[in-house]
Amino acid sequence: MAAVTAAVTHDPPPAASGRPGKPLIVTEDVELLDDLLRLCAAAGATPEVHHGVPEPRSSWEAAPLVLVGDDAVRRVRGAARRRGVVLVGRDQDDSGVWRRAVEIGADHVLMLPDGEQWLVDRIADVAEGVGRPALTVGVIGGRGGAGASTLACALAVTSAREGLRSLLVDADPLGGGLDVLLGGETAEGLRWPAFAASRGRVGGGALEESLPRLHSLRVLSWDRGDCVAIPPQAVRAVLAAARRRGGTVVVDLPRRIDDGVAEALAQLDLGILVVPAELRAVAAAGRVASAVGMVLRDLRVAVRGPYAPGLDDREVARLLGLPLAGEVPVESGLLRPDEGKEPPGVAGRGPLARFCKGFWERALLEAGGA
Repeated sequence: MAAVTAAVTHDPPPAASGRPGKPLIVTEDVELLDDLLRLCAAAGATPEVHHGVPEPRSSWEAAPLVLVGDDAVRRVRGAARRRGVVLVGRDQDDSGVWRRAVEIGADHVLMLPDGEQWLVDRIADVAEGVGRPALTVGVIGGRGGAGASTLACALAVTSAREGLRSLLVDADPLGGGLDVLLGGETAEGLRWPAFAASRGRVGGGALEESLPRLHSLRVLSWDRGDCVAIPPQAVRAVLAAARRRGGTVVVDLPRRIDDGVAEALAQLDLGILVVPAELRAVAAAGRVASAVGMVLRDLRVAVRGPYAPGLDDREVARLLGLPLAGEVPVESGLLRPDEGKEPPGVAGRGPLARFCKGFWERALLEAGGA
């Protein structure tokens, strides 16, 4: 258990139906109830309110989150033990609160007003029906022109074709726009500048619905304006919202590491460093890997031919001291996407598509997914 006075993460159990459920509030304290209702409203949730364990007791068991007022501990002692119970009080100096939390099997003890933001986030998770976070993969070039953006597009398109909720994020404001690469520069939807003022929590569902839909995936790219940087707080808020929706998120990263890119790296589960198999590219990639590795733990190398004499994919990985993600097939679309051609990976056939499908199969298996 933990006393909540700052951000603490804990995944609520999913509703039995698989759909978002209502939080359950158990209290007779009028002032506490007013506060909890206010916090539920701020999180966009409508709770169910009872003075004790509801009848039938299936409501207690099925609620994705149960907020028990400290005044109601005696009335819920006999309820079935379950995850997602939070004991809510006000007296920071009450040492007996821990004993009462143990009596009802609470996961957390929360004191108001200090824990308000944590509780709003937790209730909002319930309102959105949050489950397993998205597997989030970043792609970065070991040198300019390595083909990282095209590989990022192909990975996202392949994920969507496999039936996963998929989001492609363009984190490189100077890259020309991934919506252009996907043939959707005129598609309706918001681009990065619209989120520049984002702070705190961004609704995952609202984010998804606001973005252009291209080739069965959502794309967050740049417009053609002058904005070339997004504040780190906005990057954090947007990517956290994207991850809460589950599925996969692919982030196309620039080679420079500024505060915004560092925030993006912090959200990744793993990164792919795309490196052409030539000595100068390997040397450049070593510098990129060193900078990225200061933030991202799981960085792997994907090697792209043709190979310089004495190099192969394993040797490149050895020189960089990174795990080998595989050999990126050489295709004309990977090297130089031309206007009017199919976006990379859309056809679902060829070496690049097979590489991407194999990558997701391995990565999802490692992450414990299907």
